[in-house]
Amino acid sequence: MMDNRFATALVIACVLSLISTIYMAASIGTDFWYEYHTLSPAENVSEAGRSILEEFVSEEADEKTYTDALFRCNGTVGLWRRCITVPKNSHWYSPPETDMTTNCISFSLSDQFMEKYIEPGNHNSGTDLNRTYLWRLQFLLPFVSLGLMCFGALIGLCACACRSLYPAIATGVLHFLAGLCTLGLVGCYVAGIELLHKKLPLPDDVRGEFGWSFCLACVSAPLQFMAAALFIWAARTNRKEFTLLKAYRVA
Repeated sequence: MMDNRFATALVIACVLSLISTIYMAASIGTDFWYEYHTLSPAENVSEAGRSILEEFVSEEADEKTYTDALFRCNGTVGLWRRCITVPKNSHWYSPPETDMTTNCISFSLSDQFMEKYIEPGNHNSGTDLNRTYLWRLQFLLPFVSLGLMCFGALIGLCACACRSLYPAIATGVLHFLAGLCTLGLVGCYVAGIELLHKKLPLPDDVRGEFGWSFCLACVSAPLQFMAAALFIWAARTNRKEFTLLKAYRVA
């Protein structure tokens, strides 16, 4: 029969694991990893007409083109999509409007693995290996993290079916590896943003900050580590006490 301490630890670990999975999935699927706040986006768009929006949604838009649009139009960036906020009618003959709409475009799979250049937008400047691999890692690591957690949950279900707590060690190890992946994702994203802003500095009237999607990923990592610690502690301690009890009965 399982001790109440271990049962409580497992329940708490499962709850932490579930919360971290929800947070991680929400952060991957939303577009608010980084946000740009412009003082007067309507005026910025009116000056250039619809050209900003057309260039932003174009499949041929390079990194500099869509980054400039993000600066000027209250843009937000996620792992999968980029969005800008523009007036509904941005024709040259229309006065600036306060009625705004959000336009988003997804990064294609080829965009995720596309090379980043030393000078964004200049294909002849050479490949920036640091930014290239940081971008690729920030795309791959969240899926590795979720995959490890799902595999750990599957092992946990098998442990319940076998009425054994010992396989929970493997679940804990997988959660620990998932936490490392999530932590790596956060680090890669911060480093990538900082390197981008060194190449393309923010204009004076633009303020950039990390959004709530990024915060969800930051919170998910410690939850994964706490769940891992509880799984490993419960499995190891229960196994040790069972071994001692068995030896006592034999004696």
